Amino acid sequence: MKLADISEIEIDEEPFRPRTLAFTKMHGNGNDFIIIDEMRSEQVAESKKSGFAIGCCHRNFGIGADGVLFLVNSPRAELGMRLFQPDGSEAEMCGNGIRCLAKYAWDCGYVGEGFSVETLAGVVPVQVREMDDCFWAKVKMGVPKFDRGAIPAIGSGEFLMEELDGMQISAVNTGVPHAVIFVDDIDLSVDEIAPLIRHNSVFPEGANVNFVRPKEPFEVRTFERGVEAETLSCGTGAVACASVARRLGFVGDEVLVKTRGGPLIVTFEGDDAFMEGPAVTVYSGDVSEEFRWGLLQGM
Repeated sequence: MKLADISEIEIDEEPFRPRTLAFTKMHGNGNDFIIIDEMRSEQVAESKKSGFAIGCCHRNFGIGADGVLFLVNSPRAELGMRLFQPDGSEAEMCGNGIRCLAKYAWDCGYVGEGFSVETLAGVVPVQVREMDDCFWAKVKMGVPKFDRGAIPAIGSGEFLMEELDGMQISAVNTGVPHAVIFVDDIDLSVDEIAPLIRHNSVFPEGANVNFVRPKEPFEVRTFERGVEAETLSCGTGAVACASVARRLGFVGDEVLVKTRGGPLIVTFEGDDAFMEGPAVTVYSGDVSEEFRWGLLQGM
């Protein structure tokens, strides 16, 4: 090809509008996310969102994160949230992620102290507060689903304290499917043990896997599907552990959950579960032209 012909090459610019793509990096108890604001216009084309998340979430070749959160408009709520994970899959809900999204929207002036967010798991009410430069959000997580069909898990009835892969396991859906295992010692090889359960055929859509030491405060470690590794914190996982413990009569209506990234408070009002915790803005920036080109080429 002659040098003069290079100008005639058509480059697909569709995934990125405008040419510079702004993002904000945030975390909730060390569970970190890249926020892309699409309230005014689409920034990453629908067909490219999955690949964009794969590239951006990589901790060596990208920005590094446990997921990309797209803040979008919603016909059913003040805000809409879509979460694409490091493997390119789209998750239904994320407890730490929705707090990060809430802080971003609060900082931008999109919302007041009370609002709702539409997720793939449904519309989620959120209350926020800011004291001494510390932002906290309380999220109504809804009614935990114990029926196997709603988790989903193979079989009928509830999935409580059943033997699976040599362990006593319970399962619940708190926005996404979770397996919960009570242990005496939390110092275990999560990344080695959890994949057996996460991929077990009893969970047709897979499941996050939580190991919990059920003494106040609960100590929880979570292996997340989509991330395919342990994360420092999981909001829906904290609610899952508290919900199973409450179902079995181990705890009452308020549970302090200690994750490796920080504390979360899980409370219950009737059948509804609530999760409260912090969110922190780390930095804002722009995706470079060089990195954008790499994504276009299938990085």
